[in-house]
Amino acid sequence: MFEKIKKTKNILILLIIFLFSLFLLSRGHIYDKDELEYGVTFSKKQAESLGLDWKKVYSATLDELNVKKLRLPAYWDEVERENGEFAWDDLDWQIEQAEKRGARVILAIGGRLPRWPECHFPDWAERLTKQEREQKILSYIAKTINRYKDRKQISAWQIENEPFLSHFGDCPKLDVEFLDKEISLARELDSRPIIVTDSGELSVWIPAARRADIFGTTMYRDTYSEHLKRYIHYPIGPGFFRFKKNIANLFAKPDQWVVIELQAEPWAKTPYQYATREERNKTMNLKKFREILEFARRAGFKEFYLWGVEYWYWEREMNGNSEMWNEAKLLF
Repeated sequence: MFEKIKKTKNILILLIIFLFSLFLLSRGHIYDKDELEYGVTFSKKQAESLGLDWKKVYSATLDELNVKKLRLPAYWDEVERENGEFAWDDLDWQIEQAEKRGARVILAIGGRLPRWPECHFPDWAERLTKQEREQKILSYIAKTINRYKDRKQISAWQIENEPFLSHFGDCPKLDVEFLDKEISLARELDSRPIIVTDSGELSVWIPAARRADIFGTTMYRDTYSEHLKRYIHYPIGPGFFRFKKNIANLFAKPDQWVVIELQAEPWAKTPYQYATREERNKTMNLKKFREILEFARRAGFKEFYLWGVEYWYWEREMNGNSEMWNEAKLLF
């Protein structure tokens, strides 16, 4: 009987230690609202897929919302549509417009970049061997960095997008050695910080954070799971992200931690432009937007790049709903 009581006591002590450790590891500084910094990811491809004039969307983002922090993807299949022939006009224009307004730009480069299908390879690259394709990616990265490294508005280079989440999207399996080659090349060509990103909910962060000067996480609350065939609300609190950050910080020391992709558009079972308002509201509306902004603040981050500026504009122009657009105005 005594041994049983002793065993139970030891289990309780271990449980208390474990819970106290979780408490300590989920602690972290929480910024006041007036300390927070917001930017957006802008995707020319996404604006076009919504039937919008992408230049009007981009200009409105800069002039009406007064956004001063941007993440822009330099899509390989747009920059090098034909093998060895580079077209810079659209990307030049985006960066020049940002410069005119004093906006800072994170330029994302690599084969895997924001927006579905995640990997944006030119058609001609699909016929190459793995080795040939990788050499072409390195060439495109070098040409992109060399073209824009003299632009003072470029604040950082993002190398690939969520590379350790390679099962998501229409992409080849991750080759870590090649990712390291891409990062090394970027460091050789320019001294600006390197951003490496990872999934907030589905990854452990450490491999990405070890490679980053700035680590960027995604942050989602409501999505549609193709695997489960239903809508899901992630059953986690802000402390989950503080906990992950504290754990990762034991093994990796990036100079900065940011939320590179904060959900501010629907994630429906079809592209949201084909979903009903009821379906869109299941994962994003004004109430959910406000909730995720507060959730993100309590997660202990200071800088956030909102995911959905094209959606806010589309809702306003196509559906006469300006709620999200007007709410976002208050942030910048």
